[in-house]
Amino acid sequence: MLGTGTSLTSRREFLKTTAAISATSFLSPNLLAAANAERSRPQRLRFGVNYTPRKLWWYCWLDWDQSSILQDLQAVAKLGVDHIRIPCLWSLFQPGISTVSESALRNLRLLLDAADSVGLDVEVTVLNGWMSGLSFLPPWTAPLLKPGDTNSGNIFTDPLVIAAEKLLLSRIAESIGSHRRFLGFDLGNELGVLQRPNLNPVSSMDADSWAREMLAFCDEIAPGKFHVNGIDHSHWFNDFGFTRDEIATTGHASVVHSYIYFTGILERFKYSDQASFHLADYMIELAYAYQTDLDRPVWVEEIGIGNKEMPESYKPTFMENAIRNIAATGKAWGITWWCSHDIDPKNASFSDYEYALGLIDLKNQPKPLGKKYAELIAELHKSPAEVPARSIAIAIPDRGLTSVQWPADWTFATRYMNLIERGILPSIVLEKRAHDEAYLKLRGITEVIPYPR
Repeated sequence: MLGTGTSLTSRREFLKTTAAISATSFLSPNLLAAANAERSRPQRLRFGVNYTPRKLWWYCWLDWDQSSILQDLQAVAKLGVDHIRIPCLWSLFQPGISTVSESALRNLRLLLDAADSVGLDVEVTVLNGWMSGLSFLPPWTAPLLKPGDTNSGNIFTDPLVIAAEKLLLSRIAESIGSHRRFLGFDLGNELGVLQRPNLNPVSSMDADSWAREMLAFCDEIAPGKFHVNGIDHSHWFNDFGFTRDEIATTGHASVVHSYIYFTGILERFKYSDQASFHLADYMIELAYAYQTDLDRPVWVEEIGIGNKEMPESYKPTFMENAIRNIAATGKAWGITWWCSHDIDPKNASFSDYEYALGLIDLKNQPKPLGKKYAELIAELHKSPAEVPARSIAIAIPDRGLTSVQWPADWTFATRYMNLIERGILPSIVLEKRAHDEAYLKLRGITEVIPYPR
């Protein structure tokens, strides 16, 4: 993330001025020097975790145990993190289209109180119809469905459902909006998973329109907070659902979820290859290429590794390489690891992959990966990572990837990773900006590799 100050205001105004006319002659040496100085200055990353309670997972919203939650968060805080991200299971918080659970709202306030006691900010993810491989769409959407009508019951296009969504967001804002630990709203966990031909089918135009409307509503009911759309990787790797232009320009940060297990990188590289270490920074650089505001941060909202990607003993090594590469972009707001705690095997129904993703075990003790995370946080807070120049950029078209959700399309990413394997740390620019000299100078780019045609 770029720093703040008058130089950034000048840069923002400069970019507005150059949008319609060539600005090479307006690019003063002082402005360029200020921009480059801001870019190379080490930035303080925020570190956090996606919190998963030891006791009952997130079914704990129904059977609340404040003592257990507090113990969990005390263990989380000892890692040195400053924030957590949490999900409100939609079906539990809004059991009826016009009904919001008062007990769920109370428990949410209690969780923020517990977080406050250990110094943790909380990003609240609200419209969670899908979490950890399970569906939590509220049951009242089903009766709204009408044969042949793709809008009926659709969480992105049905006015009745959208009104209910706003009701839930409003009630949560009323309950915790003024809490000093409330960081902001995340619209929902990986909502693109619910954009399927047979479930909430939606065009990219309508998906983008929904996101703009909902994020604007969040700003209205909870002004000054950090509101985002917590999408998964599919929108960055495919021309699917929310467009890259939209997710890189709406909300208060661009969000990336980086998993070598789900993105298909292990079909192309080994877990110990440089390409695997650079997946997250590729996604950051891709998001940054689509942004129109060079001051806008990118949030690595989820990154994690399980037991199917690599040996347990190698996980700390992978974590260290990935986090250092994220920090070296200078563009990240923060890193929020998935996840805090392992899931108790007594909680059946999850896939095998989900149970051992935690940094902390079921006795609230840090695992080797948790200890490594704590070490890296302490080090990078004391000595922020240097941000190396990325003077070589690859150009990509605005679109041009597959329009299906799965599998991930590597047409853009392969070019980036090939350069990484050659020891080159590239930037990414859109073709429409590849000849904008003012823009390239602001980013410190001196060479653009054209997109092959």
